[in-house]
Amino acid sequence: MNVVKTKIPDLLIIEPRVFGDSRGFFMESYNQNVFREQTGLDVEFVQDNHSRSAKNVLRGLHYQVKQAQGKLVRCVVGEVYDVAVDIRPGSPTFGQWEGAYLSAENKKQFWVPAGFAHGFVVLSDNAEFLYKTTDYYAPEHERCILWNDPVLNITWPIDGEPELSEKDRNGKKFEEAFA
Repeated sequence: MNVVKTKIPDLLIIEPRVFGDSRGFFMESYNQNVFREQTGLDVEFVQDNHSRSAKNVLRGLHYQVKQAQGKLVRCVVGEVYDVAVDIRPGSPTFGQWEGAYLSAENKKQFWVPAGFAHGFVVLSDNAEFLYKTTDYYAPEHERCILWNDPVLNITWPIDGEPELSEKDRNGKKFEEAFA
């Protein structure tokens, strides 16, 4: 696998080795030893999640105030634009974001460590999104930052308004999220 560093050092794009021929392809989507050797991270994943969403659905920007989750995410059907925002107080990159195109075609993964808000928007007709987490989902600790917060100024590659859940429509502004 190839590990690509981003402008925020703790966010990593993982490019797996893919072996393909006329029959299709094979790839190792996760190997704990290889992940540890290539990234220098020793993490334990405790939960796998799978979502399916229609075009223009935006989920996020989610985080947990307790039981913060690191996430290894990938798209196995369609294409998404995935975003992580550094919400770690005192971090030199606090309030900065990074985005990555993840698709069934490019097979890239995005490592989002604990301490980041996370979200994605579906660019294809539909998308199936998988993610491994380092802690369990805790709805009582989940929070949401507005996807279009002007302080963050995320450049989402969509025209118009995305389709949002009620929770995401009611997200807090970045400045209010930690008050």
